[in-house]
Amino acid sequence: MENTAPLTIKNWAEEDRPREKMLAKGALALSDAELLAILIGSGTRNETAVDLAMRLLASVNNNLNGLWKLGIKDFMKIKGIGKARAISIAAAMELGRRRKDSELQKRFSFTSSNEVTAMFIPILGDLPHEEFWVLLTNRSGKLIERIKISQGGVIGVSVDIRMVVKSAIEQLASGVIAVHNHPSGNCRPSNDDIKLTEKLKSALALFNISLLDHIIVTDNKWFSFADEGIL
Repeated sequence: MENTAPLTIKNWAEEDRPREKMLAKGALALSDAELLAILIGSGTRNETAVDLAMRLLASVNNNLNGLWKLGIKDFMKIKGIGKARAISIAAAMELGRRRKDSELQKRFSFTSSNEVTAMFIPILGDLPHEEFWVLLTNRSGKLIERIKISQGGVIGVSVDIRMVVKSAIEQLASGVIAVHNHPSGNCRPSNDDIKLTEKLKSALALFNISLLDHIIVTDNKWFSFADEGIL
């Protein structure tokens, strides 16, 4: 009787195996699926790790940005990816986020809303709840500190203006940039957003600290009070 056992990666030519290929040719020589297969580690009885990786990528239309939006529970929905494998993939995604974020913070200075959104859309764009953050800057516009002030629900977040002012004073900041997200996908400010911006600007001004901008982000859009000339 013919042996119909599934072909495993061990049966592949050595130069085609993801780990061996990476050692021999470097990470750039590997496809997205092959890199992901290394994180997955091993396949199942019926699929190789590369097959699993390809199915996972297909679930996000082969879009790596889509992969970054998934969490551990999402990875585990893929047949063959259990908790341990899901955690490994999620950890790798988080390291990638942190590296990108670290580089942005090192070179960040406020010249446009684009630079702020480049930092925050990866952090806030896909959250199911609202969060309110501030960036504290010096006189040259260089970033001193990034602080999460509060976290709310789907339709709003409560902000203690005193906490913002206190943080700015403690860090000897000259400027503040406020940032929060709208899970609804609509980046236009609500009446509450406008009132909060006015109160925050007035409170900071008492200590000669400027509110440079208040930016509302979604997963791919943003609204800047400064850009719109209403700050």
